[in-house]
Formats: sequence, C-alpha cells, structure tokens
Amino acid sequence: MAAFRMPRRLNRSFTVSFMLFAFLAVFGAFMALPLIYAVNNAFKPLNELFLFPPRFFVNNPTMDNFYDLVALMGNSWVPLSRYIVNTLFITIVGTVGHILLSSAAAYPLAKYRFPGSRILFSIVVMSLMFSGHVTAIPNYMVMSWLGWINTHASIIVPSLAFPLGLFLMKQFMEQIPDALLEAAKIDGANEYRIYWTIVMPNVKPAWLTLMILQFPMLWGSDGGNFIYSENLKTLHYALGQITAGGIARAGVGAAVALILMVVPITLFIISQSNVLQTMATSGMKE
Repeated sequence: MAAFRMPRRLNRSFTVSFMLFAFLAVFGAFMALPLIYAVNNAFKPLNELFLFPPRFFVNNPTMDNFYDLVALMGNSWVPLSRYIVNTLFITIVGTVGHILLSSAAAYPLAKYRFPGSRILFSIVVMSLMFSGHVTAIPNYMVMSWLGWINTHASIIVPSLAFPLGLFLMKQFMEQIPDALLEAAKIDGANEYRIYWTIVMPNVKPAWLTLMILQFPMLWGSDGGNFIYSENLKTLHYALGQITAGGIARAGVGAAVALILMVVPITLFIISQSNVLQTMATSGMKE
C-alpha cells in the first residue's frame, strides 16, 4: 500500500503572501485597463469622446451610440440578422470542425507508430513557423481551383488545417496511459469508441483551449479576398463599414468595438481554468 502523503504546504509568511497578492493585483488591474476603457468609450457621448486630454471614465453615460448603430444597420439593404447568421455559421462550423479534425489526426500520431509518423509530425511542427501572410497566395489559388471563392467554404476549410491544433492535441493525448486504452480494447471497444468516449473526455482542457484560440480568429474574420457577395459577408465586415464613415461615427465605432470583443472575452472567462490547465501540462510526459 502506498504511503499516505500529507498535502504539501508552502513555507511562506503572511506578509510575503500579501505582498505577492498585491503585486499580482496591481498587474492584473493594469492588464484590465484597455477593456475597462473600451467599455467606458461605448457609453460616452460624442463631446466626451473628443475631449483632450481624454477621460478614462464616462461622466454622462448614454445609449445613443447603440441606438445609432441599430438605426444605421436598419437602413442597410442586407439585414443585420443575415450578417449575424453568416458569422455564427462560419465560427461554429470552423471551430467544431477544427477540433474534430485535429483530434482525429492527433490520436494515431500520439498512440501509434506507423511508417512516416515522425516525418508527418515534423512537417506539422515546421508549419508552425509560417505566418498566414506567407500562405495567403497559395490559399487563394487552392480555393480558386476548387471553385470555392465567394463561398463560406473558402474561410472554413483553411481554418480546419490550423497546425497548432494538431500539435497541442498530440502533446496532450500522449499523457493518456496506454494501459487505459488497452483495457478498453480488452472490453471490446473499437478505435472509434475509444477515441470518442475515452480520449476526447480526457483531453477536454486541450480542445477547450483550441476553441478559445480558433473562435476569436473566425469571429473576427471579414471574408478578406475570398468573399465578395454582400449576402455572404460577416458581422465584422458590416460593422467595419459603418465605422469607416469618419469622425461623426466615432461613438458608433466605440459601440462596435465593444460588441465585437464581448463574445470572445465571455467565452474565455468561462473556459479560462481549462486553458491554464492545458498550458501547465501540455509539455509533460509520463
């Protein structure tokens, strides 16, 4: 029987703990300042937005910026709901598809040794060094050859091949004990059942982290050079066109900035504990 181990206690005085907490609190507040400033700007009237020196907090909060945004979108020949549906479709399908594809590809790379597995993983690691600007032209050529230009597939399909997802999932799956998978095989489970009922629940922090990384990327996509039809454009593009109207729309622009950031930030706050767990353990092995 393994000896019972008492939980390890930190040999640290109350004064040191308080100083450490105060130090972290100051830096945490400093990092939250841009978010607080953006929230205050969204509720500032125009006369406060153009004050110099600028004021950090709003004195006379108003909802006029949001009312003006609704009025401007109401005059558009494409309804706001259409932009929202396009954005949600691209974001949800791209994020879920990436998680499923990267985890399905990472499972055999992590738990099986087959000819070329090391070379394939080396290619994935090397692909992490290339930015999206380097692959922009090849991406466009491939989408053009497939006939997917001016379709949502031109945004969704390239996002499925995000190499960081496969790398992170493989590193996390390697921590799952082989004995657990062997026991499932002895009980009669096939590979698909092992993947779906054993592997995926055990790597939940990893795929939640992928969701955090992929969701903002697709949520903030404006279609770029791939989508030209107004009916297929995203919310980010529509709101960006509104804020391009000059300084008269500065208040609307502040409201747009808040709307675009609130969804990814909310998602991160909900899943932050799993993100921290993944970052702490993704490099560990048995």
